[in-house]
Amino acid sequence: MFLDLLFTFFIAFAILFLMRKVARRVGLVDQPTGRKLHTGNIPLVGGVAICITIVNYIYSHPGMINHANLYMLCICGLTAVGALDDRFDLSVKIRMVVQALISVAMIYFANAELHSLGNLLGFGAIDLGLLGGIVTVLAVIGCINAFNMVDGIDGLLGGLSIVTFGSVGILLSLSGEQSLSYLCLLLVVCMVPYILMNLGLVGHKRKVFMGDAGSMMIGFTVIWLLIGASQTAGNPMIRPVTALWLIALPLMDMVAIMVRRVKQGKSPFKPDRDHLHHICQRLGFSSLQTLALICFIASLLAGVGMLGEILLIPEYFMFYGFIAIFIGYLVILANYCKVINFFRNKLGLPEKKYSSN
Repeated sequence: MFLDLLFTFFIAFAILFLMRKVARRVGLVDQPTGRKLHTGNIPLVGGVAICITIVNYIYSHPGMINHANLYMLCICGLTAVGALDDRFDLSVKIRMVVQALISVAMIYFANAELHSLGNLLGFGAIDLGLLGGIVTVLAVIGCINAFNMVDGIDGLLGGLSIVTFGSVGILLSLSGEQSLSYLCLLLVVCMVPYILMNLGLVGHKRKVFMGDAGSMMIGFTVIWLLIGASQTAGNPMIRPVTALWLIALPLMDMVAIMVRRVKQGKSPFKPDRDHLHHICQRLGFSSLQTLALICFIASLLAGVGMLGEILLIPEYFMFYGFIAIFIGYLVILANYCKVINFFRNKLGLPEKKYSSN
């Protein structure tokens, strides 16, 4: 296993180096703008390289996962559309239509659908019935865009992806599902070369970004795994409520930012600089400090979900706990300046008034 993972690691590294050159020739690069504060034109190939590595591995190991051909087709399609979006800036409607079609294909050909939400409210299992397909499509689109929106600073999407895939992989391994658990481990291994290059740890000239191609592929893979694990007949490998905790931070950040945009009369998909990582930097944290803080919080939330799953804490208790944290997150994010200034005064720290601008 070690040699297999080591080989995959170097393959992912090699493909990243190769795709950098291809990206520069075809113009698949991210240029600095008023909202993007990096230096130089950075190749948007992280997602493309990871997709190629994973597809190559699954193709060369037949039978590794169920519906392997469909999964590979889905992530290749999303990666291709994401790369086109990175290059030509496609409209939101086109991306949404593609994501919805991928969702329908997943439901129709793999029967991967949300049939039950479990005993979320404490009054018995919630069966979706005829609404299952619609809820599944919304869940896929939501998860894809949650990971897409969180990709704002170096290392963040990779770090949060490792937290999620690592958590899912551990729970799947504990439930005896070794093939899907190994896929999660492979995804983590593929993410490491990207993070090293994204953070500039192998030289700034070799820096790469994930791009929409990667965030869409990662978001889809997460929801594919979670639906497959939580909707198995009889005894699910992961309860549906646990899935919320494993993707808690990307999910909460997406909903919070979309609510804020709608309240301001803006499109919920219009880019801005009001995400959690932007706020952390506005409060004085460096990019690395922000990365470490957000990944730490995400790990804590995922850890709570894993603990609840292992100890079989009642689903309704886990759900209400998640909602309470979610509400607290929304309130703090909407009033973060007041919160920070309040604690500075209470702790007797030097006065420094924070502003949301």
